[in-house]
Amino acid sequence: METKLAEKNLIYLYCVTPKEIKNLSGLYYIYYQGLYAIVSKVKESEFLEENLKKNLQDLEWVKEKATAHEKVIERIMKQACVIPFKLGTLFNNQDNLRAMLKEHLAEFKEALSHLEGKEEWGIKIYADLDKLKNTLLREEKELLNIDKEINDSSSGKAFLLKKKKEELIKDIINRRINEYGKSCFEELKGFAIDTRINKLLPKEVTERKDEMILNSAFLVEKDRVVAFVSAVDILKTQYENKGLFFDCTGPWPAYNFCSIGIKKAIQK
Repeated sequence: METKLAEKNLIYLYCVTPKEIKNLSGLYYIYYQGLYAIVSKVKESEFLEENLKKNLQDLEWVKEKATAHEKVIERIMKQACVIPFKLGTLFNNQDNLRAMLKEHLAEFKEALSHLEGKEEWGIKIYADLDKLKNTLLREEKELLNIDKEINDSSSGKAFLLKKKKEELIKDIINRRINEYGKSCFEELKGFAIDTRINKLLPKEVTERKDEMILNSAFLVEKDRVVAFVSAVDILKTQYENKGLFFDCTGPWPAYNFCSIGIKKAIQK
């Protein structure tokens, strides 16, 4: 009779913290010189290279795993400062994980010191281009002047001026979008210890009709979060008539402010 071999477990790493966490509920930690790696066990078959590639094509699988991953990190964040790791950070055994902790010990401790007492907040700004255009048509001196010139011109010249106006509108919209995004970022930057500007996301990703004009992250001291959010609310009111929408979210695991990376997902 054939004996079926037991499937091997891998160690799945969520985050590293400088503090022992109580009531881990299904998780456990691996300790190394003042660092606690929060982990769980997962089946090797699910994360083998071939199976993982297949699973990553399954949006429901990715959504389920990503949601569970973030919930764990957010739960740990309520008790301690954390260095978050990406979805699917795996090790064959505890020795491999401890070797990684040893290799990055100084970096991890420096990062935790930098993150202690702070929260990551995300600010995304979107522009309703039609609403912005209508506002600019009413307010921009260049456009008001060209409208007057069109009204005072012959039909031939007015036709050419209208063409010029359309180009001028596009130019002004681009200028104002850049100006508004930069101005808002600089205003909020004053409340943060550190900042990041990330790539703008296309509509296919955001699933919104309006255009993203700023995708940023702010590392804010906990005692300044209320002031930071209040500043966002003021900007919302200030720019509402210009067609701007502010998406303020947080606190998040500080992915944007942890530049430490490990060489391989599965350490052998």
